[in-house]
Amino acid sequence: MTPALARRAQSAACVLLALATVIGAFGAHALKARLEPDRYAVLQTAVQYQFIHALGLLIIGSLALQRPLRALNAAMRTLFAGIVLFSGSLYLLLGGAPRWLGILTPLGGLCLIAGWLLAAWALWRSRTEPSA
Repeated sequence: MTPALARRAQSAACVLLALATVIGAFGAHALKARLEPDRYAVLQTAVQYQFIHALGLLIIGSLALQRPLRALNAAMRTLFAGIVLFSGSLYLLLGGAPRWLGILTPLGGLCLIAGWLLAAWALWRSRTEPSA
């Protein structure tokens, strides 16, 4: 893995965090009164998952700079895909996209789970020098 890839993942995480902030604020101030409570809850879920996993992506990117492991590379890519698929599909559905697009939400959830498991596996298998 190259340091450039880890920095791109960190940059993507920062953009995803900024977008989550914008979407969350827009939802709270402009959409809350317009959306039915169950649809507003979907928006909140999408924003919350985007925040949590984007922070995780930022952390994994930092770890990848310290430990250039292939599985961390795969974890970053999988987490990014999971965020886009999970939260992105919920945003699109709330915006009126066809219901069949809802199949992307659980696929995104699976990517999020797989990304965290890949990160755990990479860190478990990595060898570190004992402290002196």
